[in-house]
Order: sequence, then structure tokens, then C-alpha cells
Amino acid sequence: MQYDTVREVDPEIADALEREVDRQREGLQMIASENHVSRAVMEAQSSALTNKYAEGYPGKRYYAGCEHADRVEELAISRAKELWGADHVNVQPHSGSQANMGVYLAVLDPSDKILSLDLTHGGHLSHGHPANFAGQLFEVEQYEVDPETGYIDYEGLAAQADEFDPDMIVSGYSAYPREVEWERVQEVAEDTGAYHMADIAHITGLVAAGVHGSPVGIADFVTGSTHKTIRSGRGGIIMCEEEYADDIDSAVFPGAQGGPLMHNVAGKAVGFEEALSSEFEEYATRVVENAKTLGEVLQEHGFSLVSGGTDTHLLLVDLRDSHPDTTGGDAEDALEDAGIVLNANTVPGETRSAFNPSGIRAGTPAITTRGFGEEEMQSVGDAIARVVEHHDDETVRNEIREEIRALCDAHPLYDE
Repeated sequence: MQYDTVREVDPEIADALEREVDRQREGLQMIASENHVSRAVMEAQSSALTNKYAEGYPGKRYYAGCEHADRVEELAISRAKELWGADHVNVQPHSGSQANMGVYLAVLDPSDKILSLDLTHGGHLSHGHPANFAGQLFEVEQYEVDPETGYIDYEGLAAQADEFDPDMIVSGYSAYPREVEWERVQEVAEDTGAYHMADIAHITGLVAAGVHGSPVGIADFVTGSTHKTIRSGRGGIIMCEEEYADDIDSAVFPGAQGGPLMHNVAGKAVGFEEALSSEFEEYATRVVENAKTLGEVLQEHGFSLVSGGTDTHLLLVDLRDSHPDTTGGDAEDALEDAGIVLNANTVPGETRSAFNPSGIRAGTPAITTRGFGEEEMQSVGDAIARVVEHHDDETVRNEIREEIRALCDAHPLYDE
């Protein structure tokens, strides 16, 4: 067998891969769940471990030849424990949703009750949406944010839990811009005899760096993604106290998935090592500072932010006040054409379809990785405002695209 390059074997795929790098280089990636990993993480994820089956866990594999896979997974686990202070860590979930599935399977039975945040208020599909496995396997009721403040209504959550009597309460969200009060959710869970699962998929890096409070040691289970603000190999993670370790591990394998993606686990290990540095703490701090600055700029332009601002890496913009005739889809399309990639998003009290909602969600992890700071965030905020205001004007989009290209050239990504 010849070991040829992608270009030699499959030029169509090679073209698509090269164009994707160009797309990331030449535009601003501001989808809140995305980031730019290092060359080291990409190298680990494209390693020969993609060839290795390693069903089971270190020292207890179902196949021979796993000594190096064991070392990689052990390093990923030990680094995760150091980052988040967890007693037990499982690094095998293929995604954050798979991590959530692992927790559900470990301690819930079909038709058990889950109380989670409504998707239109910032929740996630895997927290119980009827189109997702969680909503199909379990009885789900959902709480909401306060429509006036945009903050989690913890008193309402407590009252709802008392009436619904859930088996599990889910905290941690995909479009909630404020710091979560984990202790308050835990109190509700304890009062109702429910498990508490905190899904920190979006804020794994912020929690690791100490710029967002941690649910580890508070919630019964903590799940997350490993490719968002933590900027490591793509996948998921579960953290818990030692008493749940066997149940969690059995639920992940063989309960929810077969052999782990060991090349992804290697990417996680490398990213975790990077996150243990002092530079990463500085990075995470800048992510939040950049989000706050961006929010302030947009507010100066008359935009309304859900909850009035942000404590995290993301902003949720409600266009109904400033641009009632402009949908999130209109804004997303125009901004992408201008070189700014973010996503249309539902907002609390949504009056439009989830496929073309009233808001947009913007995140700062990826552009902070590129080195953007306060000055650049002023320019980005001005650009977003101008495009949304003139979303039908091709001339404006072309002008902004040139400005964005200049910003990107000043902060290059993956130099040749």
C-alpha cells in the first residue's frame, strides 16, 4: 500500500479541505461553539491512533496492542483531573451529547423525569428536546429564564421542580450569556431528591481557567465538550465523584458507544496540556473581556442584548427592538457574506420560527485565539451593526468584507 497525500488520492476532498482553511483564515468565525485549535492538537488528531481499536479502559482493553493508547488516555484523564479538580473523569465520549447520554444511561431509567431549560431560552437539544433521544426516552419538562431580566428564574425553577418532582435537573446551557449559580440549582435538586447534571459544554475552558464558577464538586455530574472554549481535541467528557465512576464508565462503554476515537482522545490530551499553562488563563480572561466589549459596542449602536450583557464568551442579540423587520436569518446571511460567521438564534419569548428566529448569537473564542483585543472588538462591533442595519445592501457587505479581510491579515491563522 502506498501512503499518498490527500491531494494525490482525492483531489476533490483536498480542494474542499484547502478551501475550508481559506474560509477560516479570511473571515471571522464567531459561532460561539467554535474555536481554532493549535497545530499540535490537529497533529494528534490526525495521528496513527486512528488505526487502533481500544474498546474498554486503560489496563482493561478487549484488544491487544493498547499500551500506547493506554498511555494517551491516562494522560488525558490525569490532565483533566488537574484542570477541573474532578475525582473521576471519562474522556471517551465522542461528543458533548454522547457525554450527556452516558450520564442519563448511568442513573436514569426510561420514562424518568428530566427538568431542563427550554431550547428557545438557551437550552440544548440533548437536554430533552422531543426530536432528540433524551426527549424520546424520558419525560421532560422545561424551565425558562425570566422574560424581563433574561436571567435564570431560580425561584421559578424551585417551584416547578417541587411540582414536577424530577429525577434529574439539568443546568448549563448553549445560549445563556450569564454565569450559572450552580449552588442554587444543587439546592433545588437536593430538596426534590433529584440528580443534578451540569453541562458545561460551552464554558469548559472558562471553568478550567477560573473565569467562570465551577460546578465540579457541586453537581453530581459535570459533562462538557472538549473543542469549544477549552480548545482541545473534538469530543466530550464526563466528570463525577468516585462513587459514580463504575456506573458512568459502563454507561459510556459498552452502554452508549463502542471503541473510543483514540486519535481524538490524543487531541484532548494535547489540548488539556496547553490549557494547564498560564497563557491559557490569560486567553480565557480575554475571551470574556472581548465578549463584554463587543456587547457594549453593539448596545451603543442600539442593539438589545438578552439579559443586558454577558459574563461569558457569548452574546445573544434580540433584534426585535432595534430591527423588528429583520430576522436572525437575514442577519446571519448578510454577515456571512461580509465575512462574519455567526448564527441565527431563538430568544426568550420567541415569536418566529426556530428556523428563522428573532436573534443572533455571537461568540469570541475563535477570534480571541487569533489575537483580537479591545480595539479589534470595536471594529467588529461596528461592522456587525452596519451590516445588520443595511443587510440588503451589497455595497455595504462588500465594503465590510474588505475591512474584515484586513483584520484577518493582521491576525493570521495557520501561516503557511
